[in-house]
Amino acid sequence: MTALPNSTDKKLGLVIDLDTCVGCHACVISCKEWNTSNYGAPLSDMDAYGAEPDGTFLNRVHTFEAKAPEKPAQIVHFPKSCLHCEDAPCVTVCPTGASYKRTEDGIVLVNEADCMGCGLCAWACPYGAREMDKAEGVMKKCTLCVDRIYNENIPEEDRVPSCVKTCPAGARHFGDFADPESNVSILSAARGGIALMEDQGTKPVNRYLPPRPKADVTGTSQIDIPNPFLEPTPQKAGGFLGWLDNALEKI
Repeated sequence: MTALPNSTDKKLGLVIDLDTCVGCHACVISCKEWNTSNYGAPLSDMDAYGAEPDGTFLNRVHTFEAKAPEKPAQIVHFPKSCLHCEDAPCVTVCPTGASYKRTEDGIVLVNEADCMGCGLCAWACPYGAREMDKAEGVMKKCTLCVDRIYNENIPEEDRVPSCVKTCPAGARHFGDFADPESNVSILSAARGGIALMEDQGTKPVNRYLPPRPKADVTGTSQIDIPNPFLEPTPQKAGGFLGWLDNALEKI
C-alpha cells in the first residue's frame, strides 16, 4: 500500500465557478486532446461511431435542473474530475504503489508502469473520478496537466491545466490553496467555495463556487427579452408608404 505524505509544500488545485459554467464541454475536449497527445498512455476511444461507444475521459460535465423552495428552477452544469484530496483513499488502497501523492505540490498521480488495473482505487474514490482505460489496462485520472504547468518550453501564461486555458467562460481557475493570497484562495473565500462531499473525510483540494439564484422573470416582472427598450412598431405605416402599401394590397 502507498503512504500519504504528512504534508505537502503546495496544494495545487482548481476553483470551478458553477455560476459561470455554461456546460459547453470545451474543458472535456481539451483535456482529452492534451492527455491523449502527451502524458502517459493515450485516452482510448472504442467503437466511437458505433452502437455502443466507449472511451476514457478524465473530465466530465454533468447537467442538472435545480430548484430551491419558492425559487424558479435553473440549470446547473457540474464539471467533475479528480479533486486531489489531502487524505486520498485511492492512494492508500493501491496494492502496487502505482497511485501516489506528490509532496512538492499535492498532485495525485498514477505511475502507469506499476498499475495492474485492479480497480481498487476506483472503488475507494467517492467522487467517481478514476477511469479504467480498457484499451491500455491501466487506471487514468486528472493530472492537473502536470506535464504542462511545469513546462518551460511554453509561454508562462499557458502553464495552467488545459481545461483552465480553454474555458471560454472563465469558469475554471488554477492555483495554490496553501497560499492564502493566491487567486484560488481569495476567490474561494469571497464566494464561499464548497468542498465536495466534505463528510467523506477525504479533504478535497478543489473548490466549487455555488451558483447564484436566478431572477424570477415570471408574472408582473415579465419583460420582452429580445426588445425590452424598443417602442412598439406601428401596425400600419403612414404617409406615402402607407398609401403605397394599401395600393399594393389591392392589386
